[in-house]
Amino acid sequence: MNDTVYPQYEVAVVGAGPGGIAAGVKLRRAGIDDFVVLERADEVGGSWHENHYPGLGVDVPALAYQYSFARKSTWSRVFPLGPEVKQYHVEVAQRFGVRDRVRFGAEVDREEWDDDAEYWTLHLTDGTTVTARFVISAVGAFVRPKADVGIPGARSFKGMVLRPSSWDHDYDLAGKRVGIIGTGASAVQIIPSIAPEAGRLSVFQRTPVWSLPKPDFRIPIALQRILALPGIQPVLHASALVVVDLALRAVVGLPGTVIHPLMDRFDAGCQALYRRYLARVISDPETRAGLTPDFGVLAKRPTLSNSYLRAYNRDNVTLVTTPIEKITPTGVRTADRRLHRFDALILATGYEVFSDPETYRPGTVLGRAGFDLAKFYNEQGLQAYQSVSVPGLPNRWTLVGPYSWTGSGWHAFVEMTADHAVRAIGETRRRGTRWCEVRKEAADAYHRDIHRRGAALRYYLADLNGHVPTYYRNSQGDSTYVRPSGFFEARRGNRRFPLDDYRYGVRAAAGAPA
Repeated sequence: MNDTVYPQYEVAVVGAGPGGIAAGVKLRRAGIDDFVVLERADEVGGSWHENHYPGLGVDVPALAYQYSFARKSTWSRVFPLGPEVKQYHVEVAQRFGVRDRVRFGAEVDREEWDDDAEYWTLHLTDGTTVTARFVISAVGAFVRPKADVGIPGARSFKGMVLRPSSWDHDYDLAGKRVGIIGTGASAVQIIPSIAPEAGRLSVFQRTPVWSLPKPDFRIPIALQRILALPGIQPVLHASALVVVDLALRAVVGLPGTVIHPLMDRFDAGCQALYRRYLARVISDPETRAGLTPDFGVLAKRPTLSNSYLRAYNRDNVTLVTTPIEKITPTGVRTADRRLHRFDALILATGYEVFSDPETYRPGTVLGRAGFDLAKFYNEQGLQAYQSVSVPGLPNRWTLVGPYSWTGSGWHAFVEMTADHAVRAIGETRRRGTRWCEVRKEAADAYHRDIHRRGAALRYYLADLNGHVPTYYRNSQGDSTYVRPSGFFEARRGNRRFPLDDYRYGVRAAAGAPA
């Protein structure tokens, strides 16, 4: 008699953003149809569904911000706006039969491996559970908006509070006194979009952002027809990847005695050019000085905009660089004791990012013998074999993990990490075993190599630009956001990793799904 209890699904994918859609497509192409995608929102698209603030758009050209298996030739702009990007993801999910597998309103609170049953139990916030043999975490890079903005009195403001991830379009900003805290990527898009309608707009800046001209324009029909020709888009995209690949390989491959002085001179030269650019764009000398970075162009996420800097030339826009003391019921009090009164306050204060150990809550991912992913990351540092798998977490992969970004668009690298997960799942099924788990010795050897090769990035982010806050450098002083290898090496590593770098469990019982 077989008393084996089988899970509800063979594979559970957590998240229906770009990574979750890619995982679903890859699973179906591998002939694995018994899967569910758990999505906390009510539609696919991830950040492109949850964010809908004014001015939302991509800061990567559309040709590099799409799936290789679903290239689109009819993008309206070089840098499309948010609604078009969201619709693209919805259409891809529908076209490849992934959206039908999504369970909406299903937010995973805790993942727990059952040592006896040898499958995962996913605990949802509504109190229900989902069981699956394999788990692919496709949560993404920006895990959740920061609940704590790090400013005293943040919950005391009595006016309208807006966030990029929960924008209220019914609230009319026309003629209102508006304050925005933060000058990151979202704020760079919001500020010029709302400046013409706000009565007064005050921008509270802790750190200036590099904002470079955006080569954006509408794509004419004739060019769209050219992009639709077979091979055109893949060649253009591959050419861009080669350039990025060579640059990154040069940075991580040259000895410190060579690359460190080059980095010093590179930053100094870029800052000099940017000061000249600001002198042409910003009319007020004091505002110009406040918008001038004292760090390298790649130390924080640079932005692209043709309107952000020029917004400060408006009479109704003011840059505030005095540190914030606290938020009050009526506005913002700065360290000079001045109270800035507002009708509405926009909190563009960022996200918890995958490369920070604090993002991972203790007890939320529990593996073999009580292995706690958050505890491991906080004690041992962020690390994962090929960025996707961790010893102690059998049958589980993360699409956006430590050292994963290679300078490409997001879709290119979630495709390769999804390929890794699906290949390992396929091999486990082929062998007829119930689980696979990356070998500790393989993971440790990989991490030692990747950490060694990241020395130049750590110098740039932690030494040369250590004075600037950036999510490219985490609280442990490491640069776990970027993978210190070229794109093509990363793709080979995820698609052709030695299968014996995993160990495989006992054979599945007779009658079990294979």
